[in-house]
Amino acid sequence: MKRLRPAILTTVLFSLVIAAPQAQMDTSLFAGLRWRSIGPNRGGRSQAVAGSSARPSEYYFGATGGGVWKSTDGGLTWRPVSDKQIKTSSVGAIQIAPSNPDIVYVGMGETELRGNVIQGDGVYKTTDAGKTWTHVGLDKTQAISRIRIHPTNPDVVFVAALGNPYGPNPERGVFRTKDGGKTWDRVLFRNDKTGAVDLVMDPKNPDVLYASLWEVFRTPYSLSSGGPGSGLFKSTDGGTTWTELSRNAGLPKPVWGKVGVSVSGGDSNRVYAIVEAKDGGIFMSDDAGASWKLVNDDRRIRQRAFYYSRIYADPAAKDTFYVLNTSVYRSVDAGKTLTNVPAPHGDNHDLWIAPNDPKRMINSNDGGANVTINSGETWSGQRYPTAQFYNVFTTNHIPYHVCGAQQDNSTACVPSNGNGEDLYDVGGGESGYIAPDPRDADVFYAGSYGGLLTRTNRRTGEQRAINVWPDNPMGHNSGDMTERFQWTYPIVIAPTDPKTLYVTSQHVWKSTNEGQSWQRISQDLSRHDPSTMGDSGGPITLDQTGVETYAVVFALAPSPVDGNVIWAGSDDGLVHVTQDGGKKWTKIMPPDLPEFARISLIEASPHDAATAYLAANRYQRSDRAPYVYRTHDYGKTWTKIVAGVRPDDFARVIEEDPKHKGLLFLGTETGIYVSFDDGGVWQPFGLDLPVTPVHGIIVKNDDLVIGTHGRSFYVMDNINVLRQIARNTTDEAVVLFKPGDVMRSYSRGVAIDYYLKQAADKLTIEILDAQDKVIRTFTGTAEAATPAANPAPPSPEDFFRPPPPRVAVKQGLNRFVWDTRYSDAKDFPGLIMWAGSVRGPAAPPGQYQVRLTAAGQTKTQPFTIVRNPKISATDADLIEQFTLASQINAKVTTANEAVLRARSIKEQVADRSTKANDTKIKTAAEGLTGRLTDVEGEIYQYRNRSSQDPLNFPIKLNNKLAALKGIVEVGDYKPTDQSYEVFKDLSAQLDKQLMRLDGIVKDDLVTFNQQLKKKKIEPVVVK
Repeated sequence: MKRLRPAILTTVLFSLVIAAPQAQMDTSLFAGLRWRSIGPNRGGRSQAVAGSSARPSEYYFGATGGGVWKSTDGGLTWRPVSDKQIKTSSVGAIQIAPSNPDIVYVGMGETELRGNVIQGDGVYKTTDAGKTWTHVGLDKTQAISRIRIHPTNPDVVFVAALGNPYGPNPERGVFRTKDGGKTWDRVLFRNDKTGAVDLVMDPKNPDVLYASLWEVFRTPYSLSSGGPGSGLFKSTDGGTTWTELSRNAGLPKPVWGKVGVSVSGGDSNRVYAIVEAKDGGIFMSDDAGASWKLVNDDRRIRQRAFYYSRIYADPAAKDTFYVLNTSVYRSVDAGKTLTNVPAPHGDNHDLWIAPNDPKRMINSNDGGANVTINSGETWSGQRYPTAQFYNVFTTNHIPYHVCGAQQDNSTACVPSNGNGEDLYDVGGGESGYIAPDPRDADVFYAGSYGGLLTRTNRRTGEQRAINVWPDNPMGHNSGDMTERFQWTYPIVIAPTDPKTLYVTSQHVWKSTNEGQSWQRISQDLSRHDPSTMGDSGGPITLDQTGVETYAVVFALAPSPVDGNVIWAGSDDGLVHVTQDGGKKWTKIMPPDLPEFARISLIEASPHDAATAYLAANRYQRSDRAPYVYRTHDYGKTWTKIVAGVRPDDFARVIEEDPKHKGLLFLGTETGIYVSFDDGGVWQPFGLDLPVTPVHGIIVKNDDLVIGTHGRSFYVMDNINVLRQIARNTTDEAVVLFKPGDVMRSYSRGVAIDYYLKQAADKLTIEILDAQDKVIRTFTGTAEAATPAANPAPPSPEDFFRPPPPRVAVKQGLNRFVWDTRYSDAKDFPGLIMWAGSVRGPAAPPGQYQVRLTAAGQTKTQPFTIVRNPKISATDADLIEQFTLASQINAKVTTANEAVLRARSIKEQVADRSTKANDTKIKTAAEGLTGRLTDVEGEIYQYRNRSSQDPLNFPIKLNNKLAALKGIVEVGDYKPTDQSYEVFKDLSAQLDKQLMRLDGIVKDDLVTFNQQLKKKKIEPVVVK
């Protein structure tokens, strides 16, 4: 069979692929793609921190969903240190070995058991201060609350494991290793429903330990905190044997829930405990736990006990301790009074106090981690991208913005081309959907728990509450509510009618007047099982926030193809579809989907009204299997599509590429997958993305955008190559994929993707205009791709200009990005400019080509640079802008060439003068050099040596011209009349100096060369 080019056969090949599942694609076909973090740089939840006594500027914190982060400058800056090395994302415990700060142990899995905790896979260890990590066991513990390391022997480690939050398992209690994690012994265990939640070591005697056990579990609709398994224990022989203290004098009567415990560093007999119980509070012992007394039962430190109940004794002062809740509290009088210690964020979960300097601490909370060196008077900030988002949404701005609701914060939108620093709030709250109005980029609908729904207009500053049913349900169970709105209830604008807004409780609601009124268009689409709609919390404390609101429509998907088709899925496992706009709903569950699966998201195909994709999960029922389905007949039949997905990697979100049918993306608890054959087979698509839950996926234009639950937002720029990959691609020696079209001035450049079956010795990329003229050429070689053994240090001017683009020649998929600029102006060493550069002019709208040559083959693909349709300028205006910018660029080149010519002459003159060793020649040389320098100084300010020197030494003609080019290219507009005037004026001034230079060369230099000739010295050559 004749082999045809992949770019031509893409659609045909994909249709063949979709027909029957096949093996996974060769991963080298997309290994060159990269994920780009866009922030926001706003911290998310953290429940584990650690500091070092030996290194006062070194700290670690664990992000929930974001891995391990480290600071070496006292919390001013942070960087992730566990990416791609740790297999789960949520950190429950961290400790640095007191005897060797290079040794750190990390326990995975959350133990502050809110409704959406992320489970872990055991213990990791680093012996090189976070550079590399090794898994050292306890992988089935799922949730680890504490790690304690022997003060002199880092191989002796204790782990408090809470265990499976959603079901019984034996991997619970306190574990001990004596060989650095090679082997573990379970040294404290109650039963398979009770785990260890706190563990402390006596600072003066490491053989004395205290541990608390907690009987707790969650379901999708409830929390139970407390039971006969909860209790407080003590060991005096290094954890080998334990004695229960729970019934000792002074402690509250059962039932107990969560318990926090701490030993004073100033007196080993002083022990503090905070106990969740009916008569709970803070208890103190002065005889090492033999007897106790209640010292404080303030409700501020007992509220929502399952989420807090943490207490920390001061390392020196025995009457001082800290207790964490929504705020940080300190007592200096053994609990008689509590003082608020203001922290940067609320909901506090962990605290490390330096044993050798109690004023130095690191705290973790629902905004991340922060450091203080003055007992909490001031704290470091929380600027790092560890936000937990529940989904992702994009706007129609150019460039588009990316939005989501951040856990324990606000909604947030950031520009897709930004660095994560610029964000804005669009109403709603921490948990909801966002629906940007496609008709007006400044209007947003946003929700939060309790049924909150707002309409915000950023342009006018107006915000209005338009709750479907404005009856606040806080504290009530699901059975008490008239309308049940879940923590993350859907808010969706109909893709076929932007005037129609849908919202769901247990019903589907519709508004066509911006929320002024609502119409119910469905019956109750949940199971409405009374056994799932009772109180949440107990047996001590109720907790009913909206997370546990159950029997609701959790997913809603109006069809982009047919406005009458709407798909709905409930959190208790029902799926419905209507084909008449809500008049009649048909139950259509996949027959093999287990009962009470949460329908996390339904994707209505953008290509076919009868097609939908479903992502469901049952992890809160202790079933972590992925449940993913597709239907092509309105749900009459379903096909399970999980081949290639890890068996314990449950699904949260699925998305179909709107431009290529059957190209699917799946977000799971640990990352993202891609399928090229309509879900027939999946393969991991994380690439350089850190392990993190992916809760939202959207294909915007040609970009793949994801919202993570622990690492903010990521973008994969230009996935056009994925739409062209075919299964015979790897048979070709060289494949050049068609670049996607880009918008002038609003793109990150033209992504040029190419596949090499074998690494190339040399590869050339040429950019051609519509007249087939080569306008840029880039070359890569195998030699250039190999790092130098001893690279030369960068020169000062290297800090003021970007590095040249590199052309990769490795085997597999490679990406080169052309910045849509023509060739740069002439440069020279040491060039420093203010508000100007030698960067080439931006290409105007039009047709272009890329030509690639490698391995003896040449491939060509077309692409288009388009104009932003929202701007007033025409293509002709932008061509005029390009023409003027090109003329200015040429003048900058002329100016810089003149500087180089003058400098070359001066260097040769100095050389000849030295060789001649003649007074007359020396005098002539000095005069000639002075006149050359005078001309050079009018063209370039040669006294500049640093970036801000132009503030002292006025800029000259080449800089003025370069700055003018920058002004001409601000925005996509026709040049102003005055730009032409200034260009004419500067050009005339430059021409005058060029004439001076020519005159010096024709007269003074000729005379000087004649003098050299008499001395038989080679003449100065003008280059």
